[in-house]
Amino acid sequence: MGGAVSWAPLEPKLATSVLIFEFLLSLWRRLDVLILLTNDDGIYAPGLAAMERELRQIAEVCVVAPAVEQSGVGHSITFLTPLICKEVYEGDRLRGWAVEGSPADSVKIGIFEFCPRRPDLVVSGINGGLNAGINVLYSGTVAAATEGAFFGITSVAVSLEYDAHADFAKAARLARRIIEQILQQKGPQPQLYNLNIPTAALNRPAEVRVVPMGVNRYGEHFIKRQDPKGRTYYWATNDPPPEPTEEETDLSTLAQGHISLTPLHYDMTQHAVLRPMQSWRFSLEDL
Repeated sequence: MGGAVSWAPLEPKLATSVLIFEFLLSLWRRLDVLILLTNDDGIYAPGLAAMERELRQIAEVCVVAPAVEQSGVGHSITFLTPLICKEVYEGDRLRGWAVEGSPADSVKIGIFEFCPRRPDLVVSGINGGLNAGINVLYSGTVAAATEGAFFGITSVAVSLEYDAHADFAKAARLARRIIEQILQQKGPQPQLYNLNIPTAALNRPAEVRVVPMGVNRYGEHFIKRQDPKGRTYYWATNDPPPEPTEEETDLSTLAQGHISLTPLHYDMTQHAVLRPMQSWRFSLEDL
């Protein structure tokens, strides 16, 4: 009886102590993880802001992104001109750095100049427009993540299907949950991922499907026009669309309204062809 009376008043204090401990532990975990956040739409893009808000809930975030939009620049890098970088503030808070260069420039200089330490994760996005199929090869968003992977850092490119009134906030919440689950399940080695979210997945239940990148050609047509001075110019289109394949790919997954997740690799060696080629013999005599 006496024991019960003496312990009862301590239960609320114990519960409060547990809550404080859990809060401090979650705070320590957030401070212990550093994410380098970038994109190719520019540092003022709404997709980047939405992704930053979500990632700050789970980690320290360092934002280093192009000063202006760099869509479609692929993995270009700046060698012949200096990189001008400017601090960007949100009120009194240093939000990050605007780089007058490419997405890949932003990641490289972010890792070696602006991050307080080596980042644990690189996230590129949220891009306004999908980066699936062969568009992966043109994408500045994917290139930024690839640059992170070059340096042995797990990296994720995140893209949302284009919509004039895109709900980047909801897409960022989805992306954060998926990224957390990727990190929980991946192996110890650094990995590069391409994550694409269709608009339909924001409005109804959807699955995350791990699928390969589609490699069918599309977008071969151009619209030919003339300007008021009689000069000919061309607009690239996405027509004709890619032909369907038997194997499910990122393109078919997205067309069904589901989220696609694809592991990528920057090693472009065709290893299956390399091995038999190594037995070939070449002669440079009699030149």
